[in-house]
Amino acid sequence: MLELVTLAALAALALVLAVVETGPNRSRELALVAALAAAAAAGRVVFAAVPNVQPVTMITAATGAGLGPRAGLATGAAAALASNAFLGQGPWTPWQMLGWGLVGLVAGWMPRVLRNRFALAAFGIVCGFGFDWLMDVWEWSAFGPGADASSFVALVSAGIWFDVAHAAGNAVIALVAGPGLIRMLDRYDRRLHGSFAPLEGT
Repeated sequence: MLELVTLAALAALALVLAVVETGPNRSRELALVAALAAAAAAGRVVFAAVPNVQPVTMITAATGAGLGPRAGLATGAAAALASNAFLGQGPWTPWQMLGWGLVGLVAGWMPRVLRNRFALAAFGIVCGFGFDWLMDVWEWSAFGPGADASSFVALVSAGIWFDVAHAAGNAVIALVAGPGLIRMLDRYDRRLHGSFAPLEGT
């Protein structure tokens, strides 16, 4: 069961990354995405000693809101892969790539909403729980034939305070640094795509 779901996650990730490769201004966008992914990965490594505070989530969300869904998706996936070079690769890596990639993708679909710092903080809280529950699905799938609804609830319950730490950390990062990061990315987006949306709630 674990092998099948891991392969499914890899296949889905390969499809969405193939879409990124066909986007406009590809070379400049990929260079910017690489820099953002490296910054997100470095932040994750630096905060590794703080239980489940994940700067990757909000950097990825801000990238999606500022540069669009393709850039957000690629940044989240690449940050997970790069940071795990230091923190440890394993069968969880494609799931983390998929989870953070989805954060950037969804943020890219609601850029105007997320330019309000409180909306961005709320989005970060939802993504904190959503990402951790996706990783719980991966871990739960390793139970094999013993995997049932009650075992999943027990798994989620055991890690709930780590989920709360992730969500709370996202909210703090969004309130403190989110608007400034999105403003910076807006300037780059004007150069890449000629688009701009005003920042609200600052």
